[in-house]
Amino acid sequence: MSVADIPPPKVLLEKSVKRTNSLFVPGSLVQEVTGDEVPPSQRIKLSSKIRAEYQAVRELPKSLTINQTKNLSLEEAEAAQKRSSQSVLDKLPINQKNENENPLSGILTIRTASASLSGPFKDDIGDGGALIRRKNVDRIKPEWHAPWKLMRVISGHLGWVRSVAVDPGNQWFATGSGDRTIKIWDLASGTLKLSLTGHISSVRGLEVSPRHPYLFSCGEDKMVKCWDLEQNKVIRHYHGHLSGVYSLSLHPTLDLLVTSGRDSTARVWDMRTKQCVHVLGGHRSTVGAVRCQEADPQVITSSMDSTIRLWDLAAGRTLTTLTHHKKSVRALALHPKEFSFASGSPDNIKQFRCPEGNFVQNYSGHDSIIDTLAINADNVMVSGANNGTLKFWDWKSGHNFQSMDSLAQPGSLDSEAGIFCSTFDRSGLRLITGEADKTIKVWKEDETATPESHPIDWKPNMSRDRY
Repeated sequence: MSVADIPPPKVLLEKSVKRTNSLFVPGSLVQEVTGDEVPPSQRIKLSSKIRAEYQAVRELPKSLTINQTKNLSLEEAEAAQKRSSQSVLDKLPINQKNENENPLSGILTIRTASASLSGPFKDDIGDGGALIRRKNVDRIKPEWHAPWKLMRVISGHLGWVRSVAVDPGNQWFATGSGDRTIKIWDLASGTLKLSLTGHISSVRGLEVSPRHPYLFSCGEDKMVKCWDLEQNKVIRHYHGHLSGVYSLSLHPTLDLLVTSGRDSTARVWDMRTKQCVHVLGGHRSTVGAVRCQEADPQVITSSMDSTIRLWDLAAGRTLTTLTHHKKSVRALALHPKEFSFASGSPDNIKQFRCPEGNFVQNYSGHDSIIDTLAINADNVMVSGANNGTLKFWDWKSGHNFQSMDSLAQPGSLDSEAGIFCSTFDRSGLRLITGEADKTIKVWKEDETATPESHPIDWKPNMSRDRY
């Protein structure tokens, strides 16, 4: 085609305007129903709108059809509805190019007995069902719990208390601090029994083995140590982390130790041979907490990249990644009886159900970074934040039945009121917290409290929550 054969610009412009006009100038609905000439774009637009807005309720229930056509049998009503619908469909073709499409897919039709509904409606009545809006979630009334009070303040560390662990026999507990020492205290009296030195930086994680006389510790010096409590000395080191180690957990039944830290990985160690069995990689930032349990998922990790990962321990790969949080997740806690766990983040505390990691509910109320969570067998969950706030929650309902501010020791700054670690003792009747004012605080329930003296201040919210 030569240059001389190209039409002048005026002719090309007129053709373009005519084509645009024929495609996009809107025609009225009356014209389409009566069969007058309408642009194809308008017919496609209308049929698409019908499909989008009425897809979830396009089939009428039998009971409604019978009420609308009292003098007709069900078969006659279906035939009449189909004839009227088909006449409209003939005027408004949905898509002439798609020959395999259901011709009744864009209109309202009568619902057959075997049809099921989708969307925000559900059939609760069986074959003669009607469209019923889903009920709001019934609010669980919280269980009454006695308020907690401060029982004892223990001083002795020269740095922030970053970790705490209780002996399986419930006789003593150990704390790790920023002063690079591990101290063992008598649980009944609060007196110091032993100090262990060996770390060269803050001790961030502690765990006492229930099946061996071992204490495991990890710190910001990249070290993971196994202490023999019969000789009070280190008998094993686990080398492999490339940066500070922030958390550790022992497997309940296997001789495995899982550690996590700033190198964005969790590492699984054979306790006796010191070999690294797996390197659980996938997180994109610091892995702040790790927990082990007997059943799958046997390892759960939370990270500063705002995700939680459930791991297949045998294969060393991720089973599920939970992305419910919007901010970094620094705390994890397993329920001692239920097959569920909680995670703490500045946006919310969230409860999940194992093994798939299904979301259960939110615990809202903290307005600071949550560093620690602990749950006892009486369904009391405690969350501690780095602004010194301590909140007690009813596990089932999510009700915050008590809030308090931890008081800093005399001589400490007001900013040194953070709560870095917490755990219940084996009976669940004592709560031990480690704080930024270098003290360890022991809390207990108020024995004099009754449901009459401390009633539940609970007002159910009837609106539907959106997470």
